[in-house]
Amino acid sequence: MSIALPGLGIRLPDVSYRAYRVWQRNRDVYLRLWKAEAIWPLAEPLITLFALGIGLGELITEAELPGDQRYIEFIAPGILAVYPMWSAAGECGWGSFFRMENQRTYHAIVATPVSIEDVITGEILWGATRGFISSVYILVVIAAFLLLDSPMALLVPILAYIAGFMFASISLSYTSIARSISSLNYFFALFITPQFWLGGVFFPLERLPEELQVASWFVPATHVVDIYRGLVQGHLNLGHLGHLAWIAVVAAIFYYVALISMRRRLIQ
Repeated sequence: MSIALPGLGIRLPDVSYRAYRVWQRNRDVYLRLWKAEAIWPLAEPLITLFALGIGLGELITEAELPGDQRYIEFIAPGILAVYPMWSAAGECGWGSFFRMENQRTYHAIVATPVSIEDVITGEILWGATRGFISSVYILVVIAAFLLLDSPMALLVPILAYIAGFMFASISLSYTSIARSISSLNYFFALFITPQFWLGGVFFPLERLPEELQVASWFVPATHVVDIYRGLVQGHLNLGHLGHLAWIAVVAAIFYYVALISMRRRLIQ
C-alpha cells in the first residue's frame, strides 16, 4: 500500500528496490532483441540528419540562423533531443500497453511481492533507459559528422535520462487511460509530433508568430533542445538551469500522475 501523510491527503508511492527487477526484466527482453531494436534508433536520425542537414541545408543561408551556423549544425542538437523522446514515449506507450493488456505482464508481476508502484516506476525507468540508449547512438552519429563543438556534449546522455524519464512519465500517464492500443495514435499525433515543429528543432523559434512562441514554451522538447544546443555548442548560461528545473518539475508531476492513474486502472 501507499504511505499516507496525515492531514495532507497525500499518499506517497510505495516504491522499493523491486522496481529495479521490473527494469531488469525489460532489459533482458531488449538484450534478446537488440539487433532488431537497434536499427530504427540509429538509421532514422542518420537519414534525417543527412537529408535535411546536407540536402535542405544547401538551400538555407547561414545568415538565416543564429550565430551564422550551418543548418546541419543547427538541427543536430534538436535531432539529439526528439528521437530519444520517441524512444522513451514509444516504450511507455505501445510497449507498456502491450505488456499490460496483451501479455498481462503487469498482473503477473503484482501477484508477487512487487507493488504496482514498483511496476510503474520500473517501466518509466526503462523508458528513460531507452531514451538514454538512443541518445548515445545519435551522439555518435553527430560526432561522426564533426558537429560536436564542446566536450560538454558528453553530458547529453546523462540529461537524456532525465528528459527520457519525463517523456516516459507523460506517455505512461496517457497509456493508463487508453482503452485500446490504437487510441495511442492520438497521443503521438497530437502531443509527440508537434514537439518536432514547436520545439525549435528545425527552425529558430524567433521566426514563429508571437502566439506560437508563447505556446512553444509549454512544449517539453523546447527546453530539452535548448539545453542540448548549449552543451553541443558549448554555450551554457543560467537560463539553461531554468530549462532543467522545468523538465524536473514536469517529470515529477507526471510520474505521480502515472502512479495514481495506473493504480486505478490495474485494481479495477
